[in-house]
Amino acid sequence: MPESARPHLFSPITLRGMEFRNRLWVPALTMFTVESRDGMPSDFHFVHLGAIATGGAGAVIAEATSVEPAGRASPHDVGLWNDAQRDSWARISRFAKEYGTRIGIQLGHAGRKASQPRSWEPQIGTLPTSMGGWTTVGPSAVAYQGLDVPHELTGDEVRAMVRAFADAARRAQEAGFDFVEIHAAHGFLIHQFLSPISNRRRDEYGGSLENRARFFLEIVTAIRETVGESMPLLARVSATDWVEGGWNEEETALVTAWAQERGVDFFDVSTGGLVPDATIPVFPGYQVQFADRLKAAADATTGAVGLILTPAQAAEIVESGQADVAFVGREFLRDPHFGLRAAHELGVDIDYYPQPYHRARFRSPAA
Repeated sequence: MPESARPHLFSPITLRGMEFRNRLWVPALTMFTVESRDGMPSDFHFVHLGAIATGGAGAVIAEATSVEPAGRASPHDVGLWNDAQRDSWARISRFAKEYGTRIGIQLGHAGRKASQPRSWEPQIGTLPTSMGGWTTVGPSAVAYQGLDVPHELTGDEVRAMVRAFADAARRAQEAGFDFVEIHAAHGFLIHQFLSPISNRRRDEYGGSLENRARFFLEIVTAIRETVGESMPLLARVSATDWVEGGWNEEETALVTAWAQERGVDFFDVSTGGLVPDATIPVFPGYQVQFADRLKAAADATTGAVGLILTPAQAAEIVESGQADVAFVGREFLRDPHFGLRAAHELGVDIDYYPQPYHRARFRSPAA
């Protein structure tokens, strides 16, 4: 099929000179599978991410990865705070790139939402130290509903956290990842600083929008200085808290513009996560509207998420210009080769079908 006739979903996109073969990407999907509790990616991660990397996506993002032990959402989460973890991640990134898939890693810190059980385990609040838990931290001593009140970070501790993000980004680059994504969404630590609901500080990191955004922007600057000018830098943002008086779309657009000035190239647009009782209408593609509006308001390159379930739906999002990339999570979990199937259903003849699977490739009924 001529390039001009392809659905836009299967056209390349370039960030900082790095070409991604298509616009069907896999978001960070937390697996809670580190049984050793040392933050080390395991054989599970190699198989899980490796299978998806052979499935035709333009990019896959490794799950939320903590920049320090206390930043894990659960004791079973991965990390990138030491060189042993870096070396374990390296084999995963190397394998993904052998199959032409760009691979990134999402760096984050759960803040006041850290130290919890895995999602399928009984939810008992913040895990006590006797069960492997730890003291959580946040911008202010304001608890997430049902969890412990976090330790309020001092100014020096905030600045040390910025350094931790930069150090993790350096290790990600050394491990061979193509790009880094900063997790500034879903009620995690950066989002906690951004929202006035969770940030009650009176110093340079609280109060005005400029102050609440300072932590995020300092992380952006530190990472960009660390990885240089050639590595793409993404950010996952929650466009709204879905709560009156909380973080909202107007503030997201302003901070997005500031982040672009400091070196963020792409925004992965989600919503919510800061409070558990927000009323969120959920339907296929329910968050695409936020990527569309942020793209226009901040002149940003964006990716859309949120129950994108079919190849046709993903293609329409990109074709219509609502977002530059469609992120598909659940369907890639159900079928790691969803990207290959999407190309078949959309009538695209791709040249990166994995050779070992060539005899079983999707074909038209007439073939």
